Amino acid sequence: MGAKQDQTAEHLIQYLRQLAPQVRRRLLAELERLHLLGEDIPHSEPLIAALRAEFRNTGPNHYRVGNPSRYFFEPLEPVLVDSAPERANSGQIARGSLAPIWSLVTEQLLRSMAADYIANATKAISADKQPEARQMAQAFQKKVLTSLNGQLGSAEGAAGIRDGLMAYTSSHATFDDLKKMLRCLDLQRELDEFARALAPKIARLEGASLDKVLGLLSTLKSRRADAVPFALTIVARRLESSWELLSLATATSDDRAAARIAAGPFAIAVSMVLDQIEQKHHLLLFALRNNRPVRAREIVSEIYRIEQALRTQIELKGSGWAQRLDELMTDVQAAVDAEVSSIPGDHRHLTHILESPRLRPDDSFGHKVGHIFEKGWDVVAGLLAGHTDPTHRRDNVP
Repeated sequence: MGAKQDQTAEHLIQYLRQLAPQVRRRLLAELERLHLLGEDIPHSEPLIAALRAEFRNTGPNHYRVGNPSRYFFEPLEPVLVDSAPERANSGQIARGSLAPIWSLVTEQLLRSMAADYIANATKAISADKQPEARQMAQAFQKKVLTSLNGQLGSAEGAAGIRDGLMAYTSSHATFDDLKKMLRCLDLQRELDEFARALAPKIARLEGASLDKVLGLLSTLKSRRADAVPFALTIVARRLESSWELLSLATATSDDRAAARIAAGPFAIAVSMVLDQIEQKHHLLLFALRNNRPVRAREIVSEIYRIEQALRTQIELKGSGWAQRLDELMTDVQAAVDAEVSSIPGDHRHLTHILESPRLRPDDSFGHKVGHIFEKGWDVVAGLLAGHTDPTHRRDNVP
């Protein structure tokens, strides 16, 4: 079977070589997007590897090295995420959206201006004149902002931009990332000032550190309310535990009621913390598919901590947040159940551990999942060691 799969992959790679380089580059971006969405595409891994090898200096990583496009997108770096555009929230921009946006700008919208910028910036970068290269990037950013904002101002223009992007990606969410990019570039000065005032690392968001961040956010919100989602993303990256972003939503309310917190100035932080569970769920699926039990257990533990924080700090009952949290945890449970059921051994006993009355009645699902993983991976370890007898497992551990 393995030889047949390798042969199929090789045939696909040979076919790709017949396509134009531009088409192969777009195919790479699309395969990587689908991979981030968790889509299981047969024979895609060798294809992605081959295309990445070809476009090592011009693919998505192209935007992280010293070149004109990297300088153009540099202001977005604090809010870029390595996830699919469909999963980027209002304060995030998917790194994978940069390639189609850059192609749209340089090949369709401002071809002549883009060619001049690329040529001049390349010379400045080659001569190690970074400040000059950044000035050129800022000037080109202004031209792009003017052009795109003008076109997005009408329904016809917006439709044209959407259609233009579809020449480079099948993701409709890239259009949303483009609009977020424009807002982020427009907010560059305010966001830079906010980021400079933050501590590089925030161990705990409490006490004086919480007060400082709340003060900075309030000042920013009074000036540019549309900057808040991006600012929260920047804060989350500085936190040792990113789910502590939740404190920014709850600290401004005098009780734990979801309705009161939802009416607060930074309620969006709750949705962003829920987004973290969703993102970790997809990381869990990836870890399980790639046989990484240690990492999977770590992810489940992280999910539990976030769930516990949400249920402890907010009275969620009856809220939309409660519904979304329950749905997310159900998805996590489904992933874990599927994995546990695939483990040879005493499945009934594993189920019994989950439902055991020895578990505290108020234990969250995440805590119970932690027990499942301990038991499940012990089964695997026992089988690998040749101990197929269930008595070899630590089943009497509560």
